[in-house]
Amino acid sequence: MSNFILIVEDDDDARALVEMILTNKGYVVKGCAGGREALEVLEKANKPALVLLDVMMPEVNGYDVLVSMKQKPETQNIPVIMLTAKSQGDDIISGYQHGADYYIPKPFTSEQLLYGISLFL
Repeated sequence: MSNFILIVEDDDDARALVEMILTNKGYVVKGCAGGREALEVLEKANKPALVLLDVMMPEVNGYDVLVSMKQKPETQNIPVIMLTAKSQGDDIISGYQHGADYYIPKPFTSEQLLYGISLFL
């Protein structure tokens, strides 16, 4: 199984932090600053083993990326962990209704992040 993780996060500092945590644990990561860029990466041959996906992003939000992924046979089985500040009960339910496999609210610890990833990889 691949250890390639796609990180979709429009906040540069948050994305850099997640990238650092994961590369230090031996994961291969690719960061995207938004949903449109993530959809372009997902069109390429080398598919990630997991996607960490923010919800609130300009242009294409995380829910739209998730719906697009779940509609395509080549990406529908890639696990998606929502990593977002939208942490109210309704937000979490909405994430699962859109097809998320797991939900980690911000702020989170590196232990929470790594535990969530360990459920799938």
